Amino acid sequence: MSELEPLIADLALILICAGAMTLLFKRLKQPVVLGYIVAGFLASPNMPYMPSVSDLQGIHLWSEIGVIFLLFALGLEFSFKKILKMGAAPIIAACSIIMGMMLVGMFTGQFFGWSKMDCIYLGGMLAMSSTTIIFKAFDDMGLRQERFANLVLSVLIIEDILAIVLMVMLSTLAVSKEFEGTQMLMSILKLGFFLILWFVVGIYFIPLFLHKVKSLMSNETMLITSLALCFGMVVIASAVGFSAAFGAFIMGSILAETVEAERIEHLVTPVKDLFGAIFFVSVGMMVDVALIAEYIVPILCIVAAIMLGQTVLSTGGFLLAGQPLKTAMRCSFSLTQIGEFAFILATLGTSLGVTSDFLYPIVVAVSVFTTFTTPYMIRLAVPAYAVVERIMPKRWREKLESNASDEEEKETDEQYSRWRSYFKHVGVLILIHCVLSMAVVAVVFYFVKPFIVGLLPPTWAKIVTALLAIAACSPFLWTLMRQDSRSDDAVELWNVGRGMRVKLLALDLLRLVIGAAFVSYIIGHTVHWSGMLGLFVVFAIVFSISFSPRLKKRGEKLSKTFSENLTERERQDL
Repeated sequence: MSELEPLIADLALILICAGAMTLLFKRLKQPVVLGYIVAGFLASPNMPYMPSVSDLQGIHLWSEIGVIFLLFALGLEFSFKKILKMGAAPIIAACSIIMGMMLVGMFTGQFFGWSKMDCIYLGGMLAMSSTTIIFKAFDDMGLRQERFANLVLSVLIIEDILAIVLMVMLSTLAVSKEFEGTQMLMSILKLGFFLILWFVVGIYFIPLFLHKVKSLMSNETMLITSLALCFGMVVIASAVGFSAAFGAFIMGSILAETVEAERIEHLVTPVKDLFGAIFFVSVGMMVDVALIAEYIVPILCIVAAIMLGQTVLSTGGFLLAGQPLKTAMRCSFSLTQIGEFAFILATLGTSLGVTSDFLYPIVVAVSVFTTFTTPYMIRLAVPAYAVVERIMPKRWREKLESNASDEEEKETDEQYSRWRSYFKHVGVLILIHCVLSMAVVAVVFYFVKPFIVGLLPPTWAKIVTALLAIAACSPFLWTLMRQDSRSDDAVELWNVGRGMRVKLLALDLLRLVIGAAFVSYIIGHTVHWSGMLGLFVVFAIVFSISFSPRLKKRGEKLSKTFSENLTERERQDL
């Protein structure tokens, strides 16, 4: 018990301070997150007039667990299907805002002569607005049903997923300590590969598993199983070089597509609230009043950069996405704060040892200030629009409104729309099954091949490895090359005319070439056959896979199961 006493005392102090500040900030109708930060400051060694925590390392460990739970809960509220249904406007706006605000943050850091990594991390922190604070502000002000509010929340969802990508990129940059374009591109491709692989495999297997054990799933077992899946993915993500938070987010987004998503979210919420509170309290412990006083000028400049950058650059981003000026301004004025991801990025930079000690408390101070000003900025949007409308030349205003109207027009060319829909469907199908085929081949080469080489003579070991790799990925190769090539949509497009037939034939040929490339890679890296013999073998294998009734049946069954699992929650809600 003596070894646990400091940890228990620290936890008691943290929860007492957090509880008191939560009640106070609820009374003042302010975000609870700010209360946690104040509680952390009161419980930290920087506050000499109160008891302080003694085991900072233990608190840091708890805060990392808090980040895992926060990202897991965020994933449970996330849906990849929602992103696809949003259209282009939120995606264009979110990408424009993130790139613009990252540049603002980097230039601000350079203005004060900070290091390159400090500038990059500051840009990342300023690029992400707070979903929690904006959601609460809209709720308190009765704006949740407004069109602009729905657009803002859509952009925030995009920002959340891009923030995960940004975390991975900054982690890679911190390790390499240099701007290597090729290495960064490979990191992004690696991220996309594992993102698709884990999501597809998870959507296929996890709903089937939950169905099998449904009768055994009490609330207790559901909670433990969900957390086991979460931390299992955390371990896998860490093993392949990603952050623990990324793994938690991926598992949350997978479980979000199951019929048990709402139940899991309800069960996980108390645990998330507990460890999330510890995380934000640990953020407050980094507040150093003396350091803030020393850096008060940079703090005020960063606040001004956020206010001006978001109101100007975000308005431009929403206009670029085809929104009217008034809607664009109301959206941009709602985003003038930094939130939870800024703290997570600050923690990441500190743990990797690539950012300066002063950056963390500066970001906390900026977050506190911008959180308080958020409701006032939302109210200021309409008067600001009235001023801009009054002073803007009429010709400019009409041009902006006409652009917005053009963006909102629907596609009227039925044939083009049908071809675009079919091409998009086949493109997604190719991408997914390329990733699955690559994963299967990698597993066979890295894990199964050494075992086979130890059992058989070299020549037979190569042949068996090649056959096993081709057999393992053959259902995915059939789907990649053949599925939906003779569907009703494809037949209707074929009957349109010669031009459309050329497009369909070119797409089918491309699919066969991709399948042949996989077979060639396997043959070339096992038996090393080349020349006419290699071409003949590749052709024979591709032909056999393409016209195999057994592989057709198996591929269609796999696709049907995945599609049913992916849409099960929606079908149940109908």
